[in-house]
Amino acid sequence: MPTIVHSNLARSGAHRTVPIDLPGREYEILIGAGLLDDAGRLIAQRLGKGKCGVVTDTNVAAHHLATLEAALKAEGRHKGSVVLPAGEPTKSFGKLAELSETLLEMGLERGDFVVAFGGGVIGDLAGFAASILRRGVRYVQIPTSLLAQVDSSVGGKTGINTAQGKNLIGTFHQPSLVLADTDVLKTLPTREMRAGYAEVAKYGLLGDAEFFSWLEANWRDIFSLDPATLTSAIETSVRAKAAVVLADEKEAGVRGLLNLGHTFGHALEAATGYGGRLLHGEGVSIGMVLALELSERLGLTGHGTAGRAASHLSAVGLPTSITEIAGPPLNADELVHLMGQDKKVRDGRMTFVLVRGIGEAYLTQDVDIEVVRAMLAEKCTPAT
Repeated sequence: MPTIVHSNLARSGAHRTVPIDLPGREYEILIGAGLLDDAGRLIAQRLGKGKCGVVTDTNVAAHHLATLEAALKAEGRHKGSVVLPAGEPTKSFGKLAELSETLLEMGLERGDFVVAFGGGVIGDLAGFAASILRRGVRYVQIPTSLLAQVDSSVGGKTGINTAQGKNLIGTFHQPSLVLADTDVLKTLPTREMRAGYAEVAKYGLLGDAEFFSWLEANWRDIFSLDPATLTSAIETSVRAKAAVVLADEKEAGVRGLLNLGHTFGHALEAATGYGGRLLHGEGVSIGMVLALELSERLGLTGHGTAGRAASHLSAVGLPTSITEIAGPPLNADELVHLMGQDKKVRDGRMTFVLVRGIGEAYLTQDVDIEVVRAMLAEKCTPAT
């Protein structure tokens, strides 16, 4: 795995810039407070000419759309805005078609920009639409959730969900700029903040034991939105992802490490219907604990690795077990079937991200699925 270089975690909360140096598709990720007010100027300064069609959801629009529109209009950049329903069900074929036609009716041309202004759902959907609109237009990510700021806005993955699984239809389409304004997190519901934190913790668990220890000591300051601590956590996460993306843009190998917990988590999301019953980050939280416990059962890591992760994730308020998911009990056979639909399946064999310890993740297909099935059957059974 590429070395994860993280920032000096004691620095002040000034704006940070993380370059993504993909040949011919270089872009910058800006992190800090107040970026939304300056979005029009920043887009003009870095990207040149082009109008902006904003895509957002009802929740973000209520709090922040007027600010973004004003910033774009001040630079003569605003072409129009599309407000979609909030929630995972919006990542569908129907909404993709609807959005694509609306952007065309708006008059977006090949030199213009789609602006994905929202969390992971909006980023994935708007990015997908940008990748196919007029055979590809540029787009800007302005992520408004912690999860999107540290994960889904970086790296160019776009996609929608289907009945067969999560993100099985999509493209790789890199943004031209990412503006991660930490101020917008002030209006993020606590549950969404926790869900995003699962992806922050993921970077420590998969490749940076020092960062995970730092999170164990500093997570309260992140949730209190302390500017320096929050900005450092986001920057460290973004640099971690950037290192992996630069090494493996199209997920042919090492980028698969970023899916720690996701093979289990995506199956849990599909089984619960992509609704409010289980948020993506909550599924990842449970999935990471399952991946670490599977690593223990296979003798890959010492006893207590999964317990340490679960203890930290539980402390911040995240679920860490299948039986914490509200609603009817889940079925191990169904989960195994859904895991078989995962994008990382090769020649019918599932790929798992397992660990040899905190910060030591690796990819393998050498896992007996019956061991996984037995573990899930145990974990799906409520304690008596």
